[in-house]
Amino acid sequence: MKAFVRFRDIATGTTVRRRFVAWFEPTHHTVEPTAPFFARRFAVMDWMIVTPDVTAQFENGTLSFHPGQSKPALPEDGAEELWGTYFCNIFNPARVKISAMTSEMPRKYWKNMPEARHIPDLIAGAEARVREMAETAPTLPPVRAAAVKRSLPEGRDLPDRATLIAKAAEANKSLQEGYGRIILGEGPCPAPLMIIGEQPGDMEDREGRPFVGPAGQLFDQHAQTAGLDRDAAYVTNAVKRFRFTWRGKRRLHHPPDRGDIQHGKWWLDYEIALTKPQLIIAMGGTAVEALTGSRQGLMKRRGSVEETVYGPVLLTLHPAYILRLPDPDRQAEAANWFREDLKKAASLIV
Repeated sequence: MKAFVRFRDIATGTTVRRRFVAWFEPTHHTVEPTAPFFARRFAVMDWMIVTPDVTAQFENGTLSFHPGQSKPALPEDGAEELWGTYFCNIFNPARVKISAMTSEMPRKYWKNMPEARHIPDLIAGAEARVREMAETAPTLPPVRAAAVKRSLPEGRDLPDRATLIAKAAEANKSLQEGYGRIILGEGPCPAPLMIIGEQPGDMEDREGRPFVGPAGQLFDQHAQTAGLDRDAAYVTNAVKRFRFTWRGKRRLHHPPDRGDIQHGKWWLDYEIALTKPQLIIAMGGTAVEALTGSRQGLMKRRGSVEETVYGPVLLTLHPAYILRLPDPDRQAEAANWFREDLKKAASLIV
């Protein structure tokens, strides 16, 4: 309801308090529980949301509910043309996935959304626009690649992966107490998809490869079910070293802190600059913080794609979180969320 309600101005040119009306046809009984959101969001204006079953009215700061009505005769609104122009200009033809679009914007709502009239033409012209974008694309490096390049000594170029591996091997000659060696990612470079987790575990540190432990095996299992090809993605971690505490002869995982994220950022920036991914999957709070600056509200943000200086980043759970859940029902629910997020990622890759 928050996404698909479209208001029209019915008091244009008057000196009275601004007034708006929207016609909405909800699938479920969402009007009463969702109307307070609109009351907070549009508190300085009067508005009415009319549906076949119930009408929500907000007037002079008071929210009330009334019987449903048939669709009112709404006046033309010049703002709709402006909104349509904006919608057409933010439409990215290179990321057109009809199934993904209709799952996020079901067709049953299109008839009451002014921008929907533009969608058929936008889809029909997507292929031609992609070719035009490719032909006129700038030759400047991505923002993150340029930032990494500025950190190099004067006259040095962005290193290739072999040089990065050599730098990691040099750094691993002197290990810090409580930390394992630097483990870089693996996969094709460049790659359309980059998958970033938290930090290497004990098994990853011993084998020198990312995502080979229990969490990595669970990821492989769900990725295969979701139709996501791990071999076509570059897989790495936000933090490059296994942080641990000794318990007898065992090394127990110690959660990374902000300093560990900052230490890994230099390596991660290089990997992203070399990989040039169309999409990054950030798995868990550490990866989300490294890429977006904050891990707050991860459970509410998961499944969403956020624009960052690194490009689009899809936020999801870390498979280790699923493994740690003691309740089988909660574990199954979290696994389903994770799998759905991976399916969404697969649908967004051109």
